[in-house]
Amino acid sequence: MNPSTPSDTPPEPGRIVRPIVANGRASWLRWLPGLYTLRHYQSAWLIHDVVAGLVLTTVLVPVGIAYAVASGLPSIYGLYATIIPLLAYALFGPSRLLVLGPDSSLAALILAVVLPLSAGDPQKAIALASMMALISGAICILAGVARLGFVTELLSKPIRYGYMNGIALTVLISQLPALFGFTIDADGLWHKMGGFIQAVLNGKINWTAFALGSATLAAIFLLKRSKRLPGILIAVVVATVTVSMFDLATRAGVAVLGALPQGLPAFSFPLIRSDDMLAVLFGGFAVALVSFADTSVLSRTYAARKGSFVDPNQEMVGLGMANLLTGLFQGFPISGSASRTPVAEAAGAKTQLAGLVGAIVVAILLMVAPGLLKNLPTSALAAVVIASAIGLIEVSELRRIYRIQRWEFWLSISCLLGVAILGVIPGIGLAIVIAVIEFLWDGWRPHSAVLGRVDGVKGYHDITRYPDARIVPGLVLFRWDAPLFFANAELFQNRTLDAVAASPLPVRWLVVGAEPVTSVDVTAADMLAELDDILQAAGISLYFAEMKDPVKDKLKRFGLFTRLGEEHFFPTIGAAVNGYTKAHTVEWTDWEDSSK
Repeated sequence: MNPSTPSDTPPEPGRIVRPIVANGRASWLRWLPGLYTLRHYQSAWLIHDVVAGLVLTTVLVPVGIAYAVASGLPSIYGLYATIIPLLAYALFGPSRLLVLGPDSSLAALILAVVLPLSAGDPQKAIALASMMALISGAICILAGVARLGFVTELLSKPIRYGYMNGIALTVLISQLPALFGFTIDADGLWHKMGGFIQAVLNGKINWTAFALGSATLAAIFLLKRSKRLPGILIAVVVATVTVSMFDLATRAGVAVLGALPQGLPAFSFPLIRSDDMLAVLFGGFAVALVSFADTSVLSRTYAARKGSFVDPNQEMVGLGMANLLTGLFQGFPISGSASRTPVAEAAGAKTQLAGLVGAIVVAILLMVAPGLLKNLPTSALAAVVIASAIGLIEVSELRRIYRIQRWEFWLSISCLLGVAILGVIPGIGLAIVIAVIEFLWDGWRPHSAVLGRVDGVKGYHDITRYPDARIVPGLVLFRWDAPLFFANAELFQNRTLDAVAASPLPVRWLVVGAEPVTSVDVTAADMLAELDDILQAAGISLYFAEMKDPVKDKLKRFGLFTRLGEEHFFPTIGAAVNGYTKAHTVEWTDWEDSSK
């Protein structure tokens, strides 16, 4: 079975569908999962996909328009960025169910680049956004081909929660003025918040627009759990009809969307100024990171429901192609949608044909009825975006993290504040830096222990946790719970020497329990050679136990294995203890066979 085309039925109990890597002449098919689906399409799926596509369209239009406006772009481009990704992902995407398009998690990222650089010029704004889509698409494709689909897993959950909460807060505050029926001219989260409060105090609220937006927001939340009623569609249609019936745009000054331009997206390579490229590059990288993190999690979630597997590298290629083609057809960066994918699933979608139907219907709307949504109030669009932003906020998981590990909770809060204070792009950069520091910290200052024999418990254990543990006279058993590399090499040497110095009896052997050591670099190998010299000068021999073969292979390349001799490497700690007791006359009774 192709990895990108899981069976529509659950696997047998006790079995999980895993990918079969294609080879030979058919290997290129794994990059085009849509062709496989087409070749194996079942006629019984057709009615389900068509109906799901029609239902999906009712959400695609208002959401696409809302996210375009939230990204600082003309509304029509939200529909362009809806049509093209659905077409591209149907061919290149590995998930049968995932719906791609404009997303609230990217709106703040796009706005952070577009708003200051475009200076109010809509054509320049879409050129900047399209170039971001091209860059993020190219990054995703290259990473997928290089099989780097694991990179987003380097961001821990607390860090992801932090930057997503920060993005949600940024999006929410940016949409508050539109919800209240006015506009403000301010950059940055705090300036926008200050401008919003000042405008409210100055009485700039359009209460009619606010009533429409609030009612739209309430309807979305009230109907959110309904699988049969499209809450966003109902709320937006009621708001549009209300404005039309009572002519609220003229009588009450309610800002409306206006008629959309007629026509389909055309090929257009975005051209931007060279001095704008650095900001767009950073923005495109941030978009690639966030969009793939969101898309991969969503894709894996729906694959798990089917008991199937989605190749993360192909997922990266599918997302990259969708962004690349969107950028070439007047669109802006897109991602997997956590709001529209459940709509497709609930409507009975079987394959990506549902997305194709949705894209075709949206295109027909642009051709024959571009004025259908001209009276859609912008406060209602703001409500759609705010509802999605609120959906991004994670509270319950942070409470759990706070209870079990406080420092990771504050790590998450730091990322949130980084996005809120520094801005979205620098905030994402800060999150990445913190992730790297978090990763290095565990290896930089790892746990280590001196081991002793605990009666009644098999093996050798940390003497700080078992104060009654017995120590083999003249033998120090030292365990190091991390890889050995340049950042912790000196610490390793200091801790081993401290363990030797703390021994109540003169030490003859130092045995390093190396089972947790997964790697050794040149710096660490040189440190071990230096440690051996120090120990030999004191009449102490250095030994290792439970070292993995790949680590031994590295020591052989570094010359350390030959220097110490094969006899200095024991398969188990128990074998090392037995070797020591045979080499030296010590009084030692082991109540269990520790060599096992």
